[in-house]
Amino acid sequence: MADHQEASVTLPSDPASVSSARRYVAGVLTEWGLAIDTEFADSIRLIVSELATNAVQHTFGQSPTFTVDLRLEREEQLHLGVTDSHPRRPRRLPAAVQQDNGRGMVIIRCLAKERGGRLTVTPTADGGKTVWIALPWSSPGQS
Repeated sequence: MADHQEASVTLPSDPASVSSARRYVAGVLTEWGLAIDTEFADSIRLIVSELATNAVQHTFGQSPTFTVDLRLEREEQLHLGVTDSHPRRPRRLPAAVQQDNGRGMVIIRCLAKERGGRLTVTPTADGGKTVWIALPWSSPGQS
C-alpha cells in the first residue's frame, strides 16, 4: 500500500446525500482493506452520517454542496473530513430531555475519543470550514 492514499466526493446538500456519503466512505475503506463488519467500520459510518447530516441541516442553505475527504497516511492514521461553505463552527447544543436532534457533535466526539482519535475544525479559503476526525488506523481486520 502507498504511504498516502486520498479519496474525495462532493455531494449536494440534500438529506439523500447522507446515505450516499456513508456508502462512498464504506466503499473506499473497503478498497483500502478495512473489513466492513467491524466496530471500527461502524464507528466511521456513524461519524460520516453525523458530519454529513450537520453539513446538510445546519448550513441554512448557505452551502449548496458538501465534500467528504478521506486520507490514509502510512496505514497509521485515517483522516476523515467534511467540508461545507457555511462559516459557523459546529457547537454542542444543550441536550434537552425530549430533544430529537442536536447530539451529533457529542456522538462524534465520543466515538473519536473512544477510538483514540481527535476532532478539529479548520477554516477554508472560501470562508467555510472542514470538520476533521483523525483516528488511528488499526489492523484493518481487527476491532
